[in-house]
Amino acid sequence: MTIATSWPARAARGFWRACVVLAVSAPVPVVWGAAVALAVWWGSPWAAIAPVVLACLGTVALSRPVSEVFRALVARWTGTVVAPGYREPAPVTRMSTGYWWNGTKYARTEKEAREDQELRLRFTDPATWRDVRFTVIAPLTAGLVAAVVPGGVVAAVLGLLQPSAAARSAGALALLVAVAAAPHAWRPVEAVTVRFLRPTRSMELSDRVAELTAQRADTTVAQAAEIRRIERDLHDGAQARLVALGMSLATAEKLLETDPEQARTLLRQARAGAAGSLSELRELVRGISPPVLTERGLVDAVRAFALDSPLPVTVEAAGPLRVDPPIESAVYFGITELVTNAVKHARAAAARVRVAHDGTGLVAEVEDDGDGGALVRAGGGLAGLRDRLAVFDGTLEIDSPTGGPTRARMMVPCESW
Repeated sequence: MTIATSWPARAARGFWRACVVLAVSAPVPVVWGAAVALAVWWGSPWAAIAPVVLACLGTVALSRPVSEVFRALVARWTGTVVAPGYREPAPVTRMSTGYWWNGTKYARTEKEAREDQELRLRFTDPATWRDVRFTVIAPLTAGLVAAVVPGGVVAAVLGLLQPSAAARSAGALALLVAVAAAPHAWRPVEAVTVRFLRPTRSMELSDRVAELTAQRADTTVAQAAEIRRIERDLHDGAQARLVALGMSLATAEKLLETDPEQARTLLRQARAGAAGSLSELRELVRGISPPVLTERGLVDAVRAFALDSPLPVTVEAAGPLRVDPPIESAVYFGITELVTNAVKHARAAAARVRVAHDGTGLVAEVEDDGDGGALVRAGGGLAGLRDRLAVFDGTLEIDSPTGGPTRARMMVPCESW
């Protein structure tokens, strides 16, 4: 009973999908068929040039929409995601002269700059010509196989309506072929789409180089900002205290013989100033790399941070974990930033941190019971954290519905030792 009921359902679904594949594959052959028909109708060899040119332009114009529809169908029907691999346009910048620069030339308006940029990118992007190739191949492969089902149905209808026994037999055979092929005729679309629409190795490498270049620029900016912060903290804090300490000691030296009591007072103040300077330097060093992180590793550093946090934090870890120091530092400061956000913005009452190595990389999860609504915004702290992890091929996933809870998962591929 199950087979009997499932087969008609699969056949009906297959028939519908085969018709969709055939329809999506048809635009480019239709364009070329119209061009050939127009050229034959005109008769003159020179007149045939115009239809051919129009057909070529139509193929290029249709290639990207057709390819995007095929990717969407494959993702919806099979769950296989085929990355587009298109080049991203460079930002359009307004210069001090009032003109707009799009990476290759100047334009009077932003619209003109973007239109010129899109036109250049369309014809210089290797993905464009990959799509053109696909729109030519798809009708001859997936489209041709998919046409068996609707073509068989049409042939069956035409044959069964004929009075002769031979025509009716051919119609019945065509119907049998269409029904048998219906559940399977659409399936080649996945293999063809993956084979001809996925980014080539050179395109993936080019995208990776562009991504790493952007990450390097972001890292350079972040490092420069961190250096300026350290310089400012030293100048405004410890350096000012040390200057005052030197002046107090010089004054006390002069007062040792004339006013010993005042000299002792200055020395006590100098000692307090030295202690304050030492405390500030320790805080500064802790902001760069906590000593416990360097000496005892990530798990103990997170536990030490949890003890000092105003928010009750539960730390769960599968034993001591040691990874490369740069990765430890990035994940540690990511955890501290997420917990700090829970205190400052989410009004959380408690948080939980889980740290483990899943065999492929270091995984850190932070969960709080706050108000939720955390978003990764351009220029925000979470965007900066994601960029910091991306330097190590790491990822940051945020699940923060309104009303909470907020769950953040950081994963950095690495080895544990």
